[in-house]
Amino acid sequence: MSDTVLVTGATGWIAQHCILQLLEAGYAVRGTARADGRTHDVATILAPHLSAPARERLSTSFSLTKADLTSDVGWDDAVTGCRFVLHVASPFPSVSPKNDDELIVPAREGALRVLRAASRSGVERVVLTSSVGAVTHCRDKDHVFTEEDWSDVTSPKAAAYEKSKTLAERAAWDFMASLPSASTMDLAVICPGIVLGPLLTNEWSLSAEAVKKLMERSVPAIPDLRIAPIDVRDVAWSHVRAMTTPQASGQRLLCSIESHSVREMALILAEHLAPMGFKIPTGRLPSFVVPIIALWDKQVRLILPDVGQPLRIDNTKIKRVLALEPRDLHEMTVSMADSMINYGVVAAKKKR
Repeated sequence: MSDTVLVTGATGWIAQHCILQLLEAGYAVRGTARADGRTHDVATILAPHLSAPARERLSTSFSLTKADLTSDVGWDDAVTGCRFVLHVASPFPSVSPKNDDELIVPAREGALRVLRAASRSGVERVVLTSSVGAVTHCRDKDHVFTEEDWSDVTSPKAAAYEKSKTLAERAAWDFMASLPSASTMDLAVICPGIVLGPLLTNEWSLSAEAVKKLMERSVPAIPDLRIAPIDVRDVAWSHVRAMTTPQASGQRLLCSIESHSVREMALILAEHLAPMGFKIPTGRLPSFVVPIIALWDKQVRLILPDVGQPLRIDNTKIKRVLALEPRDLHEMTVSMADSMINYGVVAAKKKR
């Protein structure tokens, strides 16, 4: 079988960083998209970020095929001839949906569609993108989280996105356990925290919203909120590394650095962007004010359960298994801010 890798959700930010690293490593990449005719669009995004040798191979080593998480159509064709699958695609909302199943069903059923097709095609390994949200959500924060922890989807406070990631990952592990003993396919799962780092276009995901809000001063001050951040380049590297590392087989890997407060991120932005004319809010927002703001700001509503909570993540396992040496908060924050200005996501300030 050729060294072709299927990357689902290839129009997305994390998937595109995975594709960049795969192409640089010499793999042929087939991506999936929900619509036909996107190969040229995505190749145009990738090309400026590739080395000259990888860019020369782009037209022969990269293509997109149509496949949707909500349909069986196209998945067998997508995985045919692929040695590995990176299942990155998953619904990611900007606001909470009216019905949790809007996220849960496509996330869970989509993961199963990919795994079934991969198993039928004889894929060697699937690397699934899960989330720290499948580990820490609605759990007592007063301990150190490891890969043994699972989010509590039965809690009345459980949010749709975290439920979708938890249930999709559990369904994936259950599917693997159901395979006959003769099956040679295995699974590795990467659970990223809040993903920061450089954008590749003027599109961004919800994980970038905090940086954007700070740069635009659309928040008056900083809530008492801790995050488990990780650079998108380290997330992609972890996926690619997990494909072929023997010790990653059957493993669930938390992918984040130690937790940091959002205010630490604001202070980094304030120092870096001050010479460019940006004035970043760095004051502390009293916790009792956050629920009031959440009444009209749906994105703030998403963080309510975590305000004022501690967060400690043990990333020992991914460092040991994949030898990950993650970038620090400063680098991932600054690179995201610079790329937001570069692509016009946040308007540059006029020079005085």
